[in-house]
Amino acid sequence: MPDGTQTMIGQPALRIDGRAKLTGRARYASDEVVPNPAHAFLVTSSIARGRIRGFHLDKARAVPGVLDILTHENVGSEAEKPKPMAGGDTTSTLESDRVWHDGQIIAVVVADTFEAAREAAHKVAVDYESEPPSATFGSPGAEEEVRKAGEHKDYHVGDAEAAFAAAPVKVDARYGTPTQHHNPIELFTTTCVWNGSKLTVYEPSQFVYGLRGNLAQQLHMEPGDIHVISRYVGGAFGSRGGITARTAWIAIAARRLGRPVRLVPTRDQGFTIVTYRAETRHHIQLGATPDGRLTALRHEGWEVTSRPSQYNVSGTETTARVYACPNILTKVNIVHADRNTPGFMRAPPETPYMFPLEVAMDELAVALGMDPVELRRVNDTMKDPATGLDYSSRSLMECYDQAGARFGWKSRNPAPRSMCEGDWLVGWGCASAAYPANIGPAAVRVTLTPEGRARVQIAAHDIGTGAYTVLAITAAERLGLPIEHVTVELGGSELPAAGLAAGSSHTAGICNAVAKACEEIRQKLALAAVVTNDGALSGQDASALVLREGALQSPAGAKEDLRAALSRVTGGVLEVYAENIPQGLPRESIGKAYAGQMSMSRGHSRQDATTYTFGAQFVEVRVHSRTGEVRVPRAVGAFAAGTIVNPLTAHSQCIGGMIWGIGAALHEATEIDPNAARYVNDNLSEYLIPVNADVPQVEAILVPERDERVNPLGIKGLGEIGIVGMNAAVCNAVWHATGRRIRELPIRIEDLL
Repeated sequence: MPDGTQTMIGQPALRIDGRAKLTGRARYASDEVVPNPAHAFLVTSSIARGRIRGFHLDKARAVPGVLDILTHENVGSEAEKPKPMAGGDTTSTLESDRVWHDGQIIAVVVADTFEAAREAAHKVAVDYESEPPSATFGSPGAEEEVRKAGEHKDYHVGDAEAAFAAAPVKVDARYGTPTQHHNPIELFTTTCVWNGSKLTVYEPSQFVYGLRGNLAQQLHMEPGDIHVISRYVGGAFGSRGGITARTAWIAIAARRLGRPVRLVPTRDQGFTIVTYRAETRHHIQLGATPDGRLTALRHEGWEVTSRPSQYNVSGTETTARVYACPNILTKVNIVHADRNTPGFMRAPPETPYMFPLEVAMDELAVALGMDPVELRRVNDTMKDPATGLDYSSRSLMECYDQAGARFGWKSRNPAPRSMCEGDWLVGWGCASAAYPANIGPAAVRVTLTPEGRARVQIAAHDIGTGAYTVLAITAAERLGLPIEHVTVELGGSELPAAGLAAGSSHTAGICNAVAKACEEIRQKLALAAVVTNDGALSGQDASALVLREGALQSPAGAKEDLRAALSRVTGGVLEVYAENIPQGLPRESIGKAYAGQMSMSRGHSRQDATTYTFGAQFVEVRVHSRTGEVRVPRAVGAFAAGTIVNPLTAHSQCIGGMIWGIGAALHEATEIDPNAARYVNDNLSEYLIPVNADVPQVEAILVPERDERVNPLGIKGLGEIGIVGMNAAVCNAVWHATGRRIRELPIRIEDLL
């Protein structure tokens, strides 16, 4: 057997795909080599509401190298609308002359070169019948409705209104969060290649089976006739979870030409051809006794969505469950405007909805004259206040204790404007983080060879989180191999199905599937070893045998080389296909995954317990007393997420989320022209995000936690929770520094002058 040290779950491991990414060998969608591709360039609408009266295409067609121009007039009958992510109808672009939002795809120019396609696209002239658009909250023509019952829930526990009216101490305030866009490094590319009636699509995706199934429905094809490949994804954050209108356009273009077609949209087009985080408004009412115990919690939210869609994230499902409270009332409203449909963006409900709750908790602590951490301790609970179920595990206060100790919270002077350094006012703030621990169904194929090499094949995705590596770690531990002897294949619809890589559920789903397959391999090897009469393990207890360091071993130390063990079962290679279906899901869930019909939600949660990951965020801000400039010199976050498969990549996820949370508080907002309903900072020069100088010291602590109920491996997920609570912690720190309570994000200098 080759030499090597077995890798174990919980030990830090370098990314197995790191060298490929560093050297450029990792193939992203636009890197895939296809024969003689034509190049597409999108034409997008310059109005936000109305109809297209006609196109003027002569000048565009006259550009040398132009091959085709697609509009609704010549391909409108060739595709159905894409299936919406959640709720109601969706905006589409092929079937009619309707314009639903600014930047909507209305034509595609295809040419021999990218430059020719771009030049011709800029020469396409369009006649519109324009209507006055509605841009946002309060715009004339914006339509408000109560969110319809669906995937997310509203809660009505006790009598929150009466309890709030009778509460001795109250907070009653309104909050807001802005539109935000994902802006991943990799652009929203699509390449389509036809081989007869078979279609291959290269597109960065968080769910290749969902993309395949939805596209098949659009093009009236069998899913098996479409092959989707997404080996590596250059960032997603929710933006690549569902299908967009562009994929069908490019597939039709390639079919018309009988030639591969590649689309690489521009950065500004990425603001309108895919989803984004919706802007929200909130009304929070908290009632409490003088000792800080909550008696009432009322949270009403409003979200902007597109004109035909009912999409919403409804984060009150989390805010209703964080603290002990006997009276809870939540409600969500939708406001329809002439915008592209929003969608999932990192911690989709929790980032905008936990912000008002955690700022309101800080306001309540001030009203009570109570330390903000102690207020949360008083209202800690091991029972879900919204459902009455027990938490499978809840280490919120352990997170506060560890992060607070590292931060030095006990040295805080609670009075606002009481801490300073020269011209800089110093403020310390904290907030809770919470995110549901979910899991999705998954299938996997694991192959083990006599040479001690394993191959893991699954249609999962590495969206930058380290999925290749956590799968290799799981297989290495369960098969007794060094990690370098495990090969992982991801991101193709020819592989066994996995669910959506989102909602912090992916690692739990795919690692449990791999562990199950490896356990089946161990059982086969063990059973064959104990029933033979000539082996070292003959007659021993098969259930006690383990795979370790390239051998099958007994507790007493007897062992058999892996090659010999395999020869007893197959005479060579052993291949196992396994499915992991979480408790409470039907067997058909794997079939739905193969058909691309799985829900676009963040996975499945247990029905007999409330499963959440918890964390605590601490932030120091410095506000210049004369200019209002805000800096964040340090932040500490602590997170309890059950089993941590790879602490190295998990730590990276937490740090990335915390930095994004700082950006959400101080930098990030998509500005919209209220008259034209048009995004005006749709580029990285004006769409502000934190840079190194903005985040000098960010520290993440992984709090040990064992959760035996959440799933067999105890994995709760970490990809989302790092961002949750950070925006509120920054706002609370700004209040402590200045005495000014900011309730609308992002915080700008003008808010503090």
